[in-house]
Amino acid sequence: MALYSLKNNLQYATLKTLSLVSISVMSPQESVQEVFRTADCVCFDVDSTVIQDEGIDELARFCGKGDEVKRLTAEAMGGTMTFQEALKKRLDIIRPSVSQIREFLEKFPVHLTPRVKQLVHKLQERGVAVYLVSGGFRSLIEPVAEILGVPKSHIYANRLKFYFNGKYAGFDENEPTSRSGGKGLVIRRLKEAHGYQRLVMIGDGATDAESCPPADGFIGFGGNVVREEVKKKAAWYVTDFQDLIDSLAIQTAK
Repeated sequence: MALYSLKNNLQYATLKTLSLVSISVMSPQESVQEVFRTADCVCFDVDSTVIQDEGIDELARFCGKGDEVKRLTAEAMGGTMTFQEALKKRLDIIRPSVSQIREFLEKFPVHLTPRVKQLVHKLQERGVAVYLVSGGFRSLIEPVAEILGVPKSHIYANRLKFYFNGKYAGFDENEPTSRSGGKGLVIRRLKEAHGYQRLVMIGDGATDAESCPPADGFIGFGGNVVREEVKKKAAWYVTDFQDLIDSLAIQTAK
């Protein structure tokens, strides 16, 4: 019995060592690719990732405040100011009313990034939970989620507030996505609530990159806009969602 136990222990130690060796020889990119292929949860940023536009920039343009807000968006996404500062400054410029939001949604079509819908469906077919985690506005993201087949309960984004007469009254500062580090907080809460073990964040901005950890992997996306600071921080950086679809196909083939 002692010899049998010793043999088993040695076999376990050998397998454990081999496993550690196989992980250690992976490049950072290969490690993230492996986490993605075996993920049980994938969180997508929305603006300039799932959709081709920056929603707040388009809303600002619609309200006649485009140039001022676009500059602030670039600074915020590049990581040169806190997200809270950028959000407040942009909204103070736009001050959208309820009627403007409704009119914008009616007139401005959703421009999905090529192949993102196919990718989301591939993930869902594999039983992977898909979430939209955005520093944008829930009212603008819900139509996107509907097209993708993502439940509204899987949206984490900012909420605009209005006075009884429909005028802009600010935003809900209690939403974690309204501040720097908020996406990481959302991810931490998702892992605690649902027990996700291999959660991946995909996005184009600094707020996406900083969410890993607690995310188990971060994939930088540059299909709509390339942000050099984000590119430097991403072990795996892609410019076409086809790369992620192909990666899933490799796993299936195994």
